[in-house]
Amino acid sequence: MMSFPVKLKMCAAWMIASLVLFAPIAAQDRLAADLARYEQETDAVRKARALVKLGDDQIDEARKQLKAGADVASLHTLEQYRDEIQHMAEALKATGVDPEKKPAGYKELQISLRETIRHIDDLILTLPVDKRPFFREVRTDLVKTQNDLIDALFPRQPDRNSKKPNP
Repeated sequence: MMSFPVKLKMCAAWMIASLVLFAPIAAQDRLAADLARYEQETDAVRKARALVKLGDDQIDEARKQLKAGADVASLHTLEQYRDEIQHMAEALKATGVDPEKKPAGYKELQISLRETIRHIDDLILTLPVDKRPFFREVRTDLVKTQNDLIDALFPRQPDRNSKKPNP
């Protein structure tokens, strides 16, 4: 017959082992669920919000792939993310809504993109120098899309201090 402290230690060890074994499965399930939610969404604004959540998971997946030595798979994951972001930015523009007046979707996507670019910068620094240019291309495309979103949210106003010509 085992004493209570021994049973407690065995129970704790079992719980830790189950967490270690099943945590990656739960992360994959969450990624699959977010992907399904993103693909099924038809409204551009809600789809942009779903992409924000999905994007975080995709960047985490790329980081894990990179740590496992799968550089090509990591690059492919980031390229897939870039393509989804570009498609989503185009879909938001196609709605015809003025993002300056109704920034929903644009704002979330731009903020998420800014954070993601920082994470990609961190990933690039961990790479060997000869592989960095491929990842920098993806980063450059994402920065361009982010700048397009910022320009849509904050269009340039005419300079208020300039003198208006008299007619």
